[in-house]
Amino acid sequence: MPDTVNGLPLHPLVVHAVVVLLPLAAIGVAALAVRPSWRGRYGGLVVLITALATIAVPVASSTGEGLERRVGDPGVHAQLGDTLIWFALPLLVASVALVWLHRRTAPPAGKRTGASGKVAVVIAVLALVVAAANLVQVYRVGDSGAKAVWGNAPAASAGHGGDD
Repeated sequence: MPDTVNGLPLHPLVVHAVVVLLPLAAIGVAALAVRPSWRGRYGGLVVLITALATIAVPVASSTGEGLERRVGDPGVHAQLGDTLIWFALPLLVASVALVWLHRRTAPPAGKRTGASGKVAVVIAVLALVVAAANLVQVYRVGDSGAKAVWGNAPAASAGHGGDD
């Protein structure tokens, strides 16, 4: 896999896919968990977004390793980034489980029965926990990456754009 595109490091470009898609997927999974009626209409889209986000995670890790060879070890960021796939995969499983649950328990034509029971509640609760964990981990990875690039000082205190 190339490290650069037109001379720019590929990692920051790929990371934006993860930073956008994984939280969007987590919010989508949470919405499906709390609103079972949305699973039929939006479930496929949420699974697709979650799958794309999950695929983007190892690509971001791989391009990050290429960037690391060029600029040096980013420290904690690399360690946290390597863990993100273990958050994204359960989110993908949760999205598929919610859609599967909906399709398995969809009412016959003309009858109104919803997905109910202990299994549905357990899956929904687990989906919410996994979604929340993904949001937290994306923040942690991103924050550590920003600190690896910019340090701990806010941009305004570095003399850029402050009230001088």
